[in-house]
Order: sequence, then C-alpha cells, then structure tokens
Amino acid sequence: MNGIKKVAVLGGGSFGTVLANIAASNGNNVALWVRDSEQALRINSEGANSTYHPELQLSPNIEASENLEDVVRGSDIVLIATPSIIFENIVQRITPMVESKACIISCTKGIKLNPFRSMSDIISMNIGTNTNSIGVLSGPNLAREIAENKVAGTVIASTNDDLILTVKNALSSESFKVYSSNDIQGVELAGALKNIYAIICGMADSLEVGENAVGLILTRSMAEMSRFAVAKGANPITFLGLAGMGDLVATCTSNLSRNFQLGTHLGRGLTLENAKEKVGQVAEGVRTLEVIKEESTSLNINMPLVDSLHDIIYKGASAKILIDDLVNNPHEVDVEFTY
Repeated sequence: MNGIKKVAVLGGGSFGTVLANIAASNGNNVALWVRDSEQALRINSEGANSTYHPELQLSPNIEASENLEDVVRGSDIVLIATPSIIFENIVQRITPMVESKACIISCTKGIKLNPFRSMSDIISMNIGTNTNSIGVLSGPNLAREIAENKVAGTVIASTNDDLILTVKNALSSESFKVYSSNDIQGVELAGALKNIYAIICGMADSLEVGENAVGLILTRSMAEMSRFAVAKGANPITFLGLAGMGDLVATCTSNLSRNFQLGTHLGRGLTLENAKEKVGQVAEGVRTLEVIKEESTSLNINMPLVDSLHDIIYKGASAKILIDDLVNNPHEVDVEFTY
C-alpha cells in the first residue's frame, strides 16, 4: 500500500494542521477539512493556517475546504483530529462517504459517556461495517514543536498491519518518528487519561509544590492510569511506552500543553470558565475527567488524583487539597504494572 495517497484530515486546529503538513510534505495529496469557507480561503491563499500556526509554511499539496464530502470522498486515509465534543457527529456525517479501502484514524484524545466509549469505538459503531481499517494515533505530540520541525514520535495502533504500514509511510519524516502497536485500547486510554493529570500537574506547578512532589504525582498518575486500563481490558505495559509515559511526561511538564495551562490557571484561583478562556483552545482533560470519574466510581477503581481534581473543579474545594489527599490516601503500593 505504498505510493502517493489521498489523505483527508478532518480538523484544521493545531494538531490537524501539522499532520496535514507532514503528509503533504511526503508527496501525498492532502485535503484539510475546516468548518468555514473563510478559513479555507485564507489557508489556500496564504499557504498557512494563521489561526494556529502562522509561522508554518504549508505544503502546496494541501487544499483546505469546508465541504466535508469533497474532502472525504476517494480518500485512502482519513485522519480525524476534531475536538471530542463533535467527533461523533463528524463520524456519522462521513459514514456514507467513506470507501471500504480507507484507513480511518482517530487523532482525538477523548472519551465519551453514556455509554462509555472511546473515539475508535465511535468509528467502529458507525463505519465498522464499511471498513476493517480502524486505528488510533497518539503520543507526545505538542503541535507547536512539530510545526517547528523539532523531533517527536507518535504511535499508530491498529489490529490491521496494512493500516499501520500505510500510516507510517504517510506520516514518517526525518523529525517525526512513527511507532506501532496492536493495543488500540491501551494507546487510546493513555492519550485520553493523561490530559487529566496534565491539569493536575499545571495546578501543582502554580502551587509551587516542588519537583519531588511532581515526581510523586507523575508516578501516581501512571499507577491510576494502569489500574483503569486493566479494568477496561487494556494492556498496562502499553502505558510504559510512548503513548503512555512519553505523552504523560511531555504533557505534564510543558507550558505548551493546553491542559497544563488550564491547571495553572485553576491553581491560581480562576474559575473553570475563566481558565478555559485564558487557554483559548480546547483542553480535553476537563471532559475526560467527568467521564473517568463516573466510570471509576461505577467500577470501584481507586483513583485519588481524579477524585481530588473533580472535587476542586466541581465542588469548589481548594486546590491545596491535591497534595493532602494524595499523601493521606491509604493506598501505598508503588509499582502496579504486574497483573
């Protein structure tokens, strides 16, 4: 499945834009879906997405459009990089347009509730009868650094080896390394869950708790993620890799992370709405927090950091309870990857 492909990228935000540019720079024909005609016109005329990456000169192989059908029809690869809140609606809209040969890849780090379902579950429920080529792309992928051509890696997870090879060929570059995994659920849960802990680390940073405490938070975050993964049937070892530990560390220690920024503002006493406004772009961790809190309670999974953050955001608790709750939690087992 080598050669030039038609690649559809749905979502002209930070990550969608850099993915489109990598694929186009590799010689593929890329159609970038954006939500309004004015943005499409600006991207096509300026050769840049001035809203998100004004500094990035886009490949001429990219054509932006607000017409979803024009973007998706005939595509070999469909990369969905929209916010999770509209993900399901977009998947439902493209279902009649997707050809059986197409590889459908979720690049969105989120989870939906009622019922609990991942982004790949949503793809499978809607498009699964049309294609067996479903995958998930996740990793420590801070979009601004990718736009600056700094070295980064990501993971493509799928049970379809042809899909993995196709995505690797489309997105690999000298500065963007694509690794493979067969654990779709583990890679996807890791990408979604770490956003919660990025908020927590941003909050801890604003409280100046110290680097030792950050190390404690990171390792306890990994323990919570692992417990949840096992309960949902994923392989906890996946969380030691790029999509797990790699993404957790990058997102929980970087001011480029929207979720880290959100946590910083919350730690300084801003309301959730004001903190969101300060960040400006979608921070998926808040949505994921609500889902994971409900699911962990239902399944009786011990997640003290999730509980504390939920109390801070939704019950008006002081951000200072974060460390107190962590230290006072009776759970004292350290490494929890052996099940």
